Amino acid sequence: MRFKRNPLFWVAAVISLILDHLTKFWVVQNFELTVPPQTQPLLPGVFHFTYVVNTGAAFSLFSNGGAIWLRWLSLGVSVGLVILAWFGPRINRWEQAGYGLILGGALGNGIDRFILGHVVDFIDFRIIRFPVFNLADVFINAGIICLLIATFHGAPPRNRDDGDSISE
Repeated sequence: MRFKRNPLFWVAAVISLILDHLTKFWVVQNFELTVPPQTQPLLPGVFHFTYVVNTGAAFSLFSNGGAIWLRWLSLGVSVGLVILAWFGPRINRWEQAGYGLILGGALGNGIDRFILGHVVDFIDFRIIRFPVFNLADVFINAGIICLLIATFHGAPPRNRDDGDSISE
């Protein structure tokens, strides 16, 4: 069965997608979309839940009607990652986790874009004045970190026993 080839990929993708949509559902059910945005401080001045919608890309880039292509980009990335995991070679655990987290995040935001026409954002770190984001964004970035670890960690060196050793 193909799911056995890269199991951590599928687990990471499903868990990240479910967590992303559960948190967005919770925000939509418990906050009102208002101007200025409704916010709930968890650590006042540091960390808030703030309900906003984003019609653009990261940091609201292209939010003035130019982001229709983002839904198709999310779909393309998602299809490409599924094809990689389904038909590609076995990949190491860091790569499986990384690609799975990226898939979950791309699907989470992609589903929002197709169904709602925007992405629900709510994580608001005010201490560093960072744009409001969501768990899908966190998962995509965590996936990139996993892929960087896989790149720098690499495969363990092979023992060479080809008879060319130098004796002192």
